[in-house]
Amino acid sequence: MSVLSDCVNRLQPSATLAMSQKSAELKAQGIDIINMSVGEPDFPTPQHIKDAAKQAIDDNWTRYSPVPGYPDLRKAICDKLKNENGLDYEPAQIVVGNGAKQAVCNAIMALVNPGDEVIIPAPYWVSYPQMVLMAGGTPTYVGATIEQDFKITPDQLEATITPQTKAIILCSPCNPTGSVYSQKEMEALAAVLRRYPRVFVIADEIYEHINYSGIHGSLAKCEGMKDRCIVINGVSKAYAMTGWRIGFLAAAPEIAKACSKLQGQYTSGPCSVSQKAAVVAFAGPQDCIEEMRKAFERRRDLIVKLAKEIPGFEVNVPEGAFYLFPKCSYYFGKRDGDYVINNSTDFALYLLEKAHVATVGGDAFGSPECFRMSYATSDENIIEALKRIKETVALLK
Repeated sequence: MSVLSDCVNRLQPSATLAMSQKSAELKAQGIDIINMSVGEPDFPTPQHIKDAAKQAIDDNWTRYSPVPGYPDLRKAICDKLKNENGLDYEPAQIVVGNGAKQAVCNAIMALVNPGDEVIIPAPYWVSYPQMVLMAGGTPTYVGATIEQDFKITPDQLEATITPQTKAIILCSPCNPTGSVYSQKEMEALAAVLRRYPRVFVIADEIYEHINYSGIHGSLAKCEGMKDRCIVINGVSKAYAMTGWRIGFLAAAPEIAKACSKLQGQYTSGPCSVSQKAAVVAFAGPQDCIEEMRKAFERRRDLIVKLAKEIPGFEVNVPEGAFYLFPKCSYYFGKRDGDYVINNSTDFALYLLEKAHVATVGGDAFGSPECFRMSYATSDENIIEALKRIKETVALLK
């Protein structure tokens, strides 16, 4: 009998973090690993944001912060949501957490009871189902193939809703596919959701600014949906601040209050210095965002071109984030000596061990026929990584 709780035993470790750890171990052995497994901008945090953090330390912002975040940060987030997204929130509707990951988990824990179903479009970020399981809920998956650009249709959504459905988690731009729902596509999904007023939406918009398709689409902007949406965002991706651990949720007052209540019991307020830096990130100059977005778009074009040159890969063109999610099932059943590729996890491990390129198998994302590569790395690394992959898969017969 396990001494551990049923909750812990239900969970799977993060596949992305596991692959990153494995690649780090090989690197420590002196092996030249190109790590394309981590979803993290490779740019430094912009200087004006770092300067704000230094000033915060000098000004002694070093004590416990309010559980939902400092008032000036919550006000800056409200201004961002109003000016960039056309959404009106009061500071009391904002809860600042230790990264967008905690904000998502807060929302799920605040909404989901045992037996509730939560719809998760697949491919999905690896942590969504695990968080639902932590809450005692049941993940319900809706599969979207590469042929439909990894985006679910209104008909698929409606067919999945049951009397037990409590919420849907929608990530756009999407991790792991880079797919982006347009505002027109959001409106079509909202038309379905309006028929089911008991169903909430957890809208993960952390990749909002890494978007190559134009205007960011949001379900919260659709008629009648704002109070049923919990909007998730943060500073990690847009401002290259992954280690600062600042994310937020914006929600109806009752939900925001519940999330603050939860957070008050297991982490309290996030890092005081990081919050002061985040105020400047949101309220300061925004040209750094566009500089990084342009670099990611150039890299997107590069990796798509090179991946399409690899026999057996099926490749879509992602419109956001910094991931490519090629279909690699052509290689299933093939072998290189004693190494047999049975699934995408095998494929990713093969690339790590043979090509010395770290990627993540699509099994962990709910799409076992694909694998994920992050192009949040230099052009040189992208070129070398795809060269290695092309040469290595040629050995599979």
